[in-house]
Amino acid sequence: MFTHLHNHTEYSLLDGLSRIGPMVQRARELGMEALAITDHGGLYGAIEFYTECKEAGIKPIIGLETYLAPESRHSRTPADKSPYHLLLLARNMEGYRNLLQLSSKAHLQGFYYKPRVDRELLREHCGGLIALSGCPTAEVPRLLLEGRTQEAKEAAMWYQDIFGDFFLELQ
Repeated sequence: MFTHLHNHTEYSLLDGLSRIGPMVQRARELGMEALAITDHGGLYGAIEFYTECKEAGIKPIIGLETYLAPESRHSRTPADKSPYHLLLLARNMEGYRNLLQLSSKAHLQGFYYKPRVDRELLREHCGGLIALSGCPTAEVPRLLLEGRTQEAKEAAMWYQDIFGDFFLELQ
């Protein structure tokens, strides 16, 4: 069964359009058994999404498309205005708690134009999470688009080592 794993809702500010209720109902109409929410930078819609999915008999997958600082979440240089994207999905309750930690720390410690995490935070809060390479502005796709194939492979291997499960997205 096909499952959408990269979805932005109206809570994904300046990027999402889908309203949670109609999105879940459409997934139900199509016979989908599961559906993910992966809003940018925050988990604002997670509880509403979870409740709607449960009521519709669909397995909710809670995720986050986080912003990843190229170096440190504490850095505040012009290069830091364009962070990478990274898609994270909670595998279980540990993963959900880690998403909460990452989102909170991104806002409280890493905010610079956007709420950002870094590799240090990812190492600390990787348990129970599945990582996906993300959109063309994510690290691995961006490196590939720049012709930096070896660096892209090294980045992908780093994510594989940290999360155990790291998948490449096709968009």
